[in-house]
Amino acid sequence: MFTQARNQLNTIRDLLRFAVSRFNQAGLFFGHGSATAYDEAVYLILHTLHLPLDQLDSFLDARLTNDELLQIEHILTRRIVEKKPAAYLMHQAWLGDYSFYVDERVIIPRSFIAELLQAQLEPWIHDPDNIHSALDLCTGSGCLAIIMADVFEQAEIDATDIALDALDVAKKNVMDYHLQKRVHLIESDMFTGLTGKRYDLIVSNPPYVNAESMAALPAEYRHEPSNALASGIDGLDATRHILSNAADYLTESGLLIVEIGHNRDALLAAFPRIPFTWLETSAGDAFVFLLSRNQLAADNRKSGK
Repeated sequence: MFTQARNQLNTIRDLLRFAVSRFNQAGLFFGHGSATAYDEAVYLILHTLHLPLDQLDSFLDARLTNDELLQIEHILTRRIVEKKPAAYLMHQAWLGDYSFYVDERVIIPRSFIAELLQAQLEPWIHDPDNIHSALDLCTGSGCLAIIMADVFEQAEIDATDIALDALDVAKKNVMDYHLQKRVHLIESDMFTGLTGKRYDLIVSNPPYVNAESMAALPAEYRHEPSNALASGIDGLDATRHILSNAADYLTESGLLIVEIGHNRDALLAAFPRIPFTWLETSAGDAFVFLLSRNQLAADNRKSGK
């Protein structure tokens, strides 16, 4: 698809226009860091050329060498033919100002909890130095655990996942941020490996895609581990487990924060007695909830746990 046009693609501007046209023609799906064909093409081209991602205008009319053109052609062709997300092609994903290594052993980070953490969970946490222990449940690449360690400087962080492959990726990211002494990676099926532990803060971006949505996922999502996405018929299997057990792992004033995708209505119908606090994110207040230990314990007593 690029071979016939290669002699006419001389600058980054030329290649960017051509890439956007081909991405749109191929019907690619963008939901792993880029919102449009243009944004994704810019990222892939600049990253491949080892150029600053925020300085496109300075290089738009730069002429490409034959070798550079072939490298970019290879990446763009893979994006179109394989439908593989750019994050996997580049082995890089961003959450705000944080960059993480990713490959197909982990879900690509895209959590609203990250932006809440970067604001140190104000106003729900009044003094960040009072967070001494925190848990990232279902850590995947380790991204939320690393951000927690950065913003809560007095905290020891546990990060758990059921998948050893995911923990291998998390280990690389923890080492890249030099946090081996404060972020502890634990193989655990939800809370099973955490007997006796208590945390001032538990955050989780667990699997939450329902069966109907799983069946309709675009090809790009098929590259991600299905066990990091699927969570039963209604998407709430993992969240139910968290709500039933988290109180036992929180300190007296501990907080639980969970991301649930587009399942707010289903969650409220399933747990009408729980007084969820919905946190405001860049996409609205329907995706992340907060509960205190006391609220969780009260509901568990009502449920006869």
